[in-house]
Amino acid sequence: VMAGSIVVPYGHVIGNEKWRGSEMAQKLQGKVRLIFQDDLGLVDFHLSNRTCILYISEADLVAGDGFKRRLVRFRNANSLGGIVIIEKTQISEQYFSPVQKLVVLELGMALLPVANQGEASQLITQLVSLYVREQSKDHSTNPFLRKPCSQLAEPSVFRTVQQIPGVGKTKALLLLQQFGSIHRLCQASVQELELVVGQTVAQQIHRF
Repeated sequence: VMAGSIVVPYGHVIGNEKWRGSEMAQKLQGKVRLIFQDDLGLVDFHLSNRTCILYISEADLVAGDGFKRRLVRFRNANSLGGIVIIEKTQISEQYFSPVQKLVVLELGMALLPVANQGEASQLITQLVSLYVREQSKDHSTNPFLRKPCSQLAEPSVFRTVQQIPGVGKTKALLLLQQFGSIHRLCQASVQELELVVGQTVAQQIHRF
C-alpha cells in the first residue's frame, strides 16, 4: 500500500479483509468504527491516512522469517508510519529481542508487544482515541504549540518511549524533545541521557 492511497474517515479504523470474523475484529466492534477492505496488501489496520498497523502473531514468529520480509517490504515500499504489534508469549518470547532490534533500530518503526488479540484490540482502541483527540485540537491559533507538536507528531513513538523501564509520560516527553527520535535516543550515551533524566534512569535506559 503506497502512502496516500488509503483515506481513513475520522474516528474509523480500516481493517484488512483477512481479519473479518477474528477475535480482534469482534472485540474492536462497538469500540471503534471498523471498515473492512480487501486491498490493504501488507497492512493489517489503518488508524489514519498516515499511520497503520502490521500485526505479527505468535504463529508468524515461530513459522520463520516470512514476517521479516514483509516488514522490510513495507518499509521499502512507502513512507507511512508503521506500528508493529507483536504477540509476546511464553512460546514467542525467545524470538522477541532480534525482532525488536530489526523493527526499532533497523527499520525505525514503533514496536508494541501484546499477549493476545484481545490485548491488541484494546491497544488499537487507545491509539484511535489518541488520534481523535490529536485531530480535534486546533493548534493553529497558538504558535508556541507548533514546535512540540511537530516533534511528537507520532503518538505511537511517544507510547513506545514510555515502555522503557523508569520512563513515564513526563520523561518520555523530555527525551523526545531532546533527541527527536527513537533512533537518536538509542545512540545517546549515558552522559547525554543523564542531562535529561538523571543518573539512575539514564543507566536504566542505556541498558534497555
